[in-house]
Amino acid sequence: MGASRDPLGAVLVAVPLVVLACGAAGALMRRLGQTAVVGEILVGIVLGPSLLGWLWPAGSRWLLPGEVLPYLGVLGNLGLLVFMFLVGLELDVGLLRGRGRAVVAVSQASVWVPLGLGALLASAMYEGFAPQGAGRPAFVLFVAVALSVTAFPVLARILKDQGLYGTPVGALAMACAAVADVVAWCLLAVVAALAGPGTAGWGIAGMGVLAGAFLAVMWWAVRPLLTWGIERWGRTGAGPVVGLCSGLCLAAYCTQAMGVHALFGAFVFGAVAPRVEAVEAAAARMREFAVPVLLPLFFVGSGLKTDVGLLGGSTTWLWAGAVLSVAVVGKWGAGTGAALLAGQPVRDAVTVGALLNCRGVTELVVLNAGLGLGVIGGELFTMLVLMALATTAATGPAVRALRERPRADRGVNAVNTPAPGPAGINAVNAPPARNPKR
Repeated sequence: MGASRDPLGAVLVAVPLVVLACGAAGALMRRLGQTAVVGEILVGIVLGPSLLGWLWPAGSRWLLPGEVLPYLGVLGNLGLLVFMFLVGLELDVGLLRGRGRAVVAVSQASVWVPLGLGALLASAMYEGFAPQGAGRPAFVLFVAVALSVTAFPVLARILKDQGLYGTPVGALAMACAAVADVVAWCLLAVVAALAGPGTAGWGIAGMGVLAGAFLAVMWWAVRPLLTWGIERWGRTGAGPVVGLCSGLCLAAYCTQAMGVHALFGAFVFGAVAPRVEAVEAAAARMREFAVPVLLPLFFVGSGLKTDVGLLGGSTTWLWAGAVLSVAVVGKWGAGTGAALLAGQPVRDAVTVGALLNCRGVTELVVLNAGLGLGVIGGELFTMLVLMALATTAATGPAVRALRERPRADRGVNAVNTPAPGPAGINAVNAPPARNPKR
């Protein structure tokens, strides 16, 4: 029996392949008016069994052999943990204050309406698409969560590209996306509890107690400790980067150990991290490596699990169309309707709904969590990935068309267009210090 192959050589081929392909695709998408994440999702699908594995199986196996995939998965998940930390750091709870009834109405409708519609659809899909061993409550709740997600970081990037960051429309969309993110992660923790062993009695209740204790410790103990440590030792050098990397990994380990997904811990750690100059600078240094180098490896992992060939029959494609329709109606429709009822102008209301329909990388994170938990199978995973790709790709062009059309109501909506000059469009288009660029 020959010696096993050292995977280092395969890793040294696969990493630059993925990073360069995702970088090129992201640049192309930006030239086409899309966000980089659309190109990165497409690269993952192209390198997977949907295209390269179908057209050239031998080449696919050489470029991405089976023994290298676990290593790429670990690296990609480390990048994902850093990314979720950045998302938590980007979360501005101040957006939830002072916005009146519009934030309350739109945020609640954009979360609970797609949750309800998704639950109804999932109930109909359970018999045909739930994997063996997946309980009905976990399956239904997971699909409902997947259809209610909004990609907070992708949304921020689109708002900057469209010149809407900091405007009333942009602030309303960001506030509602923040609510959707928080609700999605909390419900994903419930799904993890339902899918795990011993969910009766102490299972879910115990996880709720542990999660509540974790949040309390993070807010009341870790947050001031971080502030004190940075003030005393961590203003310069590598200290802030080392401390933040160590902290997010330990927080992720804690939530993983209690049965909640590790990403929840990284997200919460980012949310409680102090917004001071040293943290901002350290986060920027982490972003410069993790987002363009490590995170694309996560997309390839998602693409390798996405097999369009699984959707072979016309009935399966009809279900895929139903998933997309419910996703769009639930988010775009509910967001638009709630904004209209809250007194927003028609174009602003439709724009808010279109923005909330964006899913991006957050959706892929949720879908990979569900696949790992065994709540969904390959067919439904592929449907939901295609839905995420379609809704993310449609957001930018839809918002651009809505904002660039001739406006008869210029006097009503002029407040939503930033004034030109250093404090207006140019300032809005400048990326903020802690944008995760997804």
